[in-house]
Amino acid sequence: MKKLKVLLILALVVMANSVSAQSTFDKWPAIKEFHDVISATFHPAEEGNLAPIKARSEEMMTKAAALLTAPKPAEFKTRAIVEASEKLKLQSIGLNALIMGNGSNDSIVKELTEMHDVFHEIVGLCSESKK
Repeated sequence: MKKLKVLLILALVVMANSVSAQSTFDKWPAIKEFHDVISATFHPAEEGNLAPIKARSEEMMTKAAALLTAPKPAEFKTRAIVEASEKLKLQSIGLNALIMGNGSNDSIVKELTEMHDVFHEIVGLCSESKK
């Protein structure tokens, strides 16, 4: 009987942790949509393939802007997350302008890398806000 109680308690703890561990992407669809674009453009750029970012810079700009306008959980409406999202939006506008103006590949990679860093900052802030 004691073993059964322990197993039930453990099962409840595991279930509670899996519910509370719902990912940022599940809770905030706009950040997942942005992630889909940045992952499909940043990683190829790391290897010297700039075609994806050159083709999708306008889409990235739209997805970055959506981080500020699309619904998000109250827990992600912190000042730090909003400020980082605003920074990401401005960076995406700058990157798109750079690409449309035929900026150098080095400049494009530099800007995209900075955007990638800010994206990870936002995801980290979201993790902190869930604690």
